[in-house]
Amino acid sequence: MNEFSERLLSDASRKDKARFRPLILIVVPLAAILFQVYVPRFLPFLSYLELPLLITLHFALSRREPISALLYGAAIGLVQDSLSNQKIGMYGIVKTLVGYFAASVGLRFDVENPFITFILGFFFYCFHQFFYWVLTRALLGQLVNFDLEQTLIFGLLNAAVAIPLFHILDKLRVTAQS
Repeated sequence: MNEFSERLLSDASRKDKARFRPLILIVVPLAAILFQVYVPRFLPFLSYLELPLLITLHFALSRREPISALLYGAAIGLVQDSLSNQKIGMYGIVKTLVGYFAASVGLRFDVENPFITFILGFFFYCFHQFFYWVLTRALLGQLVNFDLEQTLIFGLLNAAVAIPLFHILDKLRVTAQS
């Protein structure tokens, strides 16, 4: 392995898990979901942002606990389902998968690195969209089109938003008591 890959992997071995205030764990995702539901009605050019996904991804990568990230992703997804015009459970299932896999990845990589944040934001946006498409076809029997080009572009835009958003959310962490 080269020095860069060693640093990416060895820094992640710290296994320090972020802690958040319970109020932050409720208010931030709720604000993201309300943003997702209401802001595109007034500013349609912001409809590409998937803030609930980015919040789920940040929590999962920060906590590095697959089970808690799975439950957090499911809760965010179900609240998003209930406040949107989507079928109940679709976002819940997809965000559950994202939470679990992102926390598993967080155990392996240095997720504090902005380059890694960008790559993971892009990957998990594409992962989210693909599995939403698969579930829509498999569970609901709806023939929907999967626009790969649009997904890749929106994935890049969401990944670009993830870097400053994660930096802001990192400031909301509870500092460890030594």
